[in-house]
Amino acid sequence: MELCSILKFLENKSILVTGGAGFLAKIFAEKVLRSQPNVKKVYLLLRAADNKSATLRLQNEVIAKDLFKVLKQKMGAKFNSFISEKVTVVPGDITCEDLAIKELNLKEELWTNIDVIVNLAATTNFDERYDVSLYLNTFGAKYVLDFAKKCTKLKVLVQVSTAYVSGETAGLVKESPYFMGDSLNGRPGLNIEVEKRLIQDKLEELQAEGATQETIKFTMRDLGLERSKHWGWPNVYVFTKALGEMMLLHEKGDIPLVIIRPTIVTSTFKEPIPGWVEGIRTIDSLAVAYGKGRLPCFLGDPDSIADVIPADMVANAIIVAAMAHANQTGNPRIYQIGSSVKNPTTLTTLHEVAYQYFKRYPWINKDGKPVIVGHVRVLGSMASFKRYLTLHYLLPLKALEIANVAFCQSFKGTFIEQTRRINHVMRLIEIYRPYLFFKGIYDDSNAEKLRVAARERGVETDIFYFDPKAVNWADYFMNIHLPGLVKYVFK
Repeated sequence: MELCSILKFLENKSILVTGGAGFLAKIFAEKVLRSQPNVKKVYLLLRAADNKSATLRLQNEVIAKDLFKVLKQKMGAKFNSFISEKVTVVPGDITCEDLAIKELNLKEELWTNIDVIVNLAATTNFDERYDVSLYLNTFGAKYVLDFAKKCTKLKVLVQVSTAYVSGETAGLVKESPYFMGDSLNGRPGLNIEVEKRLIQDKLEELQAEGATQETIKFTMRDLGLERSKHWGWPNVYVFTKALGEMMLLHEKGDIPLVIIRPTIVTSTFKEPIPGWVEGIRTIDSLAVAYGKGRLPCFLGDPDSIADVIPADMVANAIIVAAMAHANQTGNPRIYQIGSSVKNPTTLTTLHEVAYQYFKRYPWINKDGKPVIVGHVRVLGSMASFKRYLTLHYLLPLKALEIANVAFCQSFKGTFIEQTRRINHVMRLIEIYRPYLFFKGIYDDSNAEKLRVAARERGVETDIFYFDPKAVNWADYFMNIHLPGLVKYVFK
């Protein structure tokens, strides 16, 4: 590792960030701009038809967010001119060659000037269509790599993956690479091009049959889940992210490459404002449902470790790792950024804190009444969950349908709709089940070595902090994360 001043490393650098309107991308870009205003340029690749559309997205989905308030206060009247000078939008799409950048002058500007590329573009939907997920998470990574190879000044490419490429692996999960053809269940023959052809053949078959767009959507979604499980992964998101890692390792050549694998990313811990979050992210869906009184039960092992890590720590880890491995063309370093080894917390702790928070600060519903929360009933197995659904939902509905013979026809639609909803819930539970009973702990030895080296060499660890030991989880969730969730996410 080559560790020096991070602020000096960022000075006069040009950085390309894909997925520029995403949660982590915004936090990363803001941190770079605020900590090192002498950065040369931050290019944000946004999916857009043209520069006008991309600029509109920049203003509405990035700059207008509360996340940038601190930078606005710091810059004062110079803020707009600073953004105009330092930030350039790039209309494009990582699922296409040359990232679908149409403007030749802009493309050549990037190839000539880019020092660092951070690939944050991804679909994180666990139940995504297979074609969408493979093209974005796997072949998107390849197209970013191909683009990186044309950048004459490139010092490092950072691929942001996920720790959960490990699937349902229990015990200590090492920061190990996945090579082309590896499968989690040991089944031989995994081939990315074959997977792509399967998608193409299925789409052609559906189109020949005259299938509706809805049928195509559900068929491709089912295919993604089927192929993921066939090779040992629990869902299409982690499967295609693992394939993306394989693609990069196989084709990287002399490109300096770093792979960052965060665990469950939560709201900011300290900077630029504590508790900033956007969208309902993984465990937050449970918190939102609970706070609104819509979580009658919880399926999972309450003693399971919830491997959470604040988003600002992930952004800092990306910056420090990029600096440490700039111009290093050997084997890529993999960093798992999480808390389960150094500072673990459990689902039980999260539930208890949520209970205390919403008891003290109840959510006010649309009728103006506070939602009263209690301790949620915990169901420790899929069998008990299915029994609960049957007893509390399906049987009462069926009994009501039978009893109300006169209204049977009108009620039939309600019963069918409710059954569909329950089937949908069951599908989601099946997809999330591995994480509700997760038994893995993510080794972060490489990340710890990076932290130690940074401290020993006097790097700005107070600015670019990413040590999970600094977090008191009960205090963080009670006083930072849940208030942030209520402020920015609850509707």
